[in-house]
Amino acid sequence: MRLARYLGLRLALIVPVLLGVIVLTFLVVRVLPGDPVQAFVTPSSTEEDIQAIRERLGLDVPIWQQFAVYFGGLVTGDFGTSIQSGVPISVELSTRIGPTFELVFTAVAIAVVISVILGIWSALRVNRPVDHTVRVGSLVGTALPEFWLGLILIVIGYQQLHWFPGPTGRVDRDLAPTPITGAEAIDALLTLNWPAFGSAFMHLVLPVLTIVIGVSASLVRSVRAAALEILAAQPWQAARAHGVRGGALYSGYLIRGTLSRIPTLIAIVLGNVLGGVVLVEYVFSWQGMGQWLLRGLLVRDYPVVQTGVLIIALVYAIAYLIADLIHAILDPRVRL
Repeated sequence: MRLARYLGLRLALIVPVLLGVIVLTFLVVRVLPGDPVQAFVTPSSTEEDIQAIRERLGLDVPIWQQFAVYFGGLVTGDFGTSIQSGVPISVELSTRIGPTFELVFTAVAIAVVISVILGIWSALRVNRPVDHTVRVGSLVGTALPEFWLGLILIVIGYQQLHWFPGPTGRVDRDLAPTPITGAEAIDALLTLNWPAFGSAFMHLVLPVLTIVIGVSASLVRSVRAAALEILAAQPWQAARAHGVRGGALYSGYLIRGTLSRIPTLIAIVLGNVLGGVVLVEYVFSWQGMGQWLLRGLLVRDYPVVQTGVLIIALVYAIAYLIADLIHAILDPRVRL
């Protein structure tokens, strides 16, 4: 009952957060230099032509009326229409959000598993060669820029070893599966299209590896620090003194205690990766939400930018909610 009440309260608190994001994003994109109308202006355009373009885009009315129209559309599930393409945002988003979520969530999930294993393993062998190797590796991985790392992986995996396809998209064109979610690997699984799944999987390896290296490098140090804290705590020492050994000791104390300390950090990392995935998408020609959002920002496509930022904020909020719930489940000291 307390869990349900807590969940309801947190979901209610997400609403004002999203409202704040909606208002701020709406205002900020209009304060930035640049005018979306200029993309349609030609040397022969007259003032009447420019005014007609503004009227067609709905930019000729006061800003409060623009916001009222935008917010009214959000309430009904209408994100508006792209200024540049003239296509409804919901249509464009349906082809962009799936590939980005597939890339980000796959990479973060793999990075978390690797970080937990290496972090705990390093803590159990503190100040030994394995520990030093993990720490140095995490420092190197953190220092590598994602775009540079992606290019290096392309040179090695594609040009030198010929193990993976080049940065030409998300799947071979002649093997594209029937679109369902927009994520080719998932769509191939849902339609049992195994050749398409194999192609999508191979295209996914290098961009996922690029993100995994950076994320796991930053996470493993936090996991190691949390594990060392558990190993130095009184409950661990008391359990060992009372003869607790094996799986009961490691799973009941070390792993559970370590995992209870990192959900919030994982939520932060997930949001950061989602917000910064544009570099990886650009290097690998991964036509996802990151590239779509960046292009919209460059040409001042207001509906695209507003929708992209809103989705990232929503993912952040949900990730923090899930992190708090996991923390409460793993740590009995937390009261909801």
